[in-house]
Amino acid sequence: MRKKSEPTTNIEPNEEIVKAAIAEGKALIDQGKTKVEAAMAIYAKIEEESQETIVKAFVDGATLTEKGALTYWYNCRRKVRKQRLLGQIESGAPTVKEG
Repeated sequence: MRKKSEPTTNIEPNEEIVKAAIAEGKALIDQGKTKVEAAMAIYAKIEEESQETIVKAFVDGATLTEKGALTYWYNCRRKVRKQRLLGQIESGAPTVKEG
């Protein structure tokens, strides 16, 4: 059985980036895009933030319920990890120079 990861330290979210992500999500919804597209756009901007911050942004920016937002957070996280493993998108982590 896997050990649960340690809770992350309480780091304040970057309010400007979160607000920009929410605004982008709202704009996509207003353009007639799906909630999935809005959630992925939000997640791409703020994936380094805490789960709670991202879920709240999904509720505000992609018009999701609290439970729906948690499901979307999980699915977005899985999709991005899979895309990184397949080399379809670059990792958000800084590259390490060998030396």
